[in-house]
Amino acid sequence: MNRSAILIVEDERKIANTLKLGFNENGYEAEVAYDGAMGYELYSTHRFQIALLDINLPGMNGYELCKKIRLEDKHIPIVMLTSMDTLADKVNGYDVGADDYISKPFEFKELLLKVGVLLKRAYSEPLITANIITAGTLQVNFDSKEVNREGEAINLTAKEFQLLEYLLKNKNRLVSRADIAINVWGIDFDTNTNVIDVYINYLRNKIDKKFSQKLIQTHVGMGYILKEN
Repeated sequence: MNRSAILIVEDERKIANTLKLGFNENGYEAEVAYDGAMGYELYSTHRFQIALLDINLPGMNGYELCKKIRLEDKHIPIVMLTSMDTLADKVNGYDVGADDYISKPFEFKELLLKVGVLLKRAYSEPLITANIITAGTLQVNFDSKEVNREGEAINLTAKEFQLLEYLLKNKNRLVSRADIAINVWGIDFDTNTNVIDVYINYLRNKIDKKFSQKLIQTHVGMGYILKEN
């Protein structure tokens, strides 16, 4: 089995080199960049399966780098590494295409576990096997990542798309906030935040607000259901 390649972009060299050593010792091939421009150059010239990006990078920051990588690759998992852990910071990261977020300081074992889960989800166990799935007048193409409703194109961020993907996989079935947290945000997601509610509202505004049939329904105290009938 090929070793998964990890891009680490972290300006604190001691942290970056420690992470590289740790991942190499655990069967990965890790490469390090110490600023955003160097990180993008390394990304452009190598093939990576996952990227770990600090936010406070010199020059091009982690948000900007994440956005550039996501424009070129819609599938590579991206994890933001940072001490900036407010809800607004997390939403900013998800909005530019990040898949997950880990706050400094963290245990290496926690990051190692997170990386393993994201790689498995991205390359071994895709949530959707069909190319196109519909719900009412909503149509989602999982090859091209295109979403439309009644012929109107709908633009989603990476995290909004992942949330919609999970709801579609469980179409007509009630899913709890805990289900969503584990399957969309990761096993160690902080359930005390309202990020899930924020993103449900984002999704509603894009796929439901303008249309008479409301697909996403809330069951207070229980969770959410994407219901087409």
